[in-house]
Amino acid sequence: MSIDTLKSRIPDFAKDIRLNLSTMASDETLSPQQKYGLIVSCAIASRNPEVRAALEAEAAQHLSPAALAAARSAASIMAMNNVYYRFSHLVSNTEYRTMPAKLRMNVIGNPGVDKVDFELWSLAVSAINGCGMCMDSHEAVLKKANVPSDVIQTAVRFAAIIQSVAVALEAAEVVEAA
Repeated sequence: MSIDTLKSRIPDFAKDIRLNLSTMASDETLSPQQKYGLIVSCAIASRNPEVRAALEAEAAQHLSPAALAAARSAASIMAMNNVYYRFSHLVSNTEYRTMPAKLRMNVIGNPGVDKVDFELWSLAVSAINGCGMCMDSHEAVLKKANVPSDVIQTAVRFAAIIQSVAVALEAAEVVEAA
C-alpha cells in the first residue's frame, strides 16, 4: 500500500485530512531522512495498522535500514517515556519528579542516525502521545542544535496529519459498519 492508496481510503467527510496528507507528501522543509523517519515513527505512534503499513512501505523506499530501525526506535522509546514522564508531570505528588526513572533509554544517546533527526521524530511522537514534559525536552535539544522553528513546527504538523489520518480511517469503519 502507498500514500496514494491511503489517501483514496480517506472518506469525503475528512477531505481536509486527505488534502493535508497530499501536502505532507510533497513538503520539502525536511531532509528526506527527517521526513520519512518522521512518517514512520508517527505512523507507528498512530497505532493504526493500515496507516503504519502504508506509510512504512512508502518510507522504506527512502530510508536506509539503519534509519528505518531508528525511526521505529523513536516510536518505541517514546511510547515508554511519554507514559512515565506524563505521569510524573501530571500527578499531584511531586515526589515522583525527583525519583530516578530507572528506565533504559540508551537508544536516545546512540540512535544510529543524526541526533537532530532522532530528536525530531521523538518530539513528534511525544506530541501524538501528549507528553508536555517530553515535548519541552526534545524541543529544547533541537533549539540548542540551531534547528529552525519552522522545521520543528513541520515535524509536529506531520504528527498531527498522520494521527488525523488514523482517526479518519477509524471513523470511516464505524460509518461503514452502520
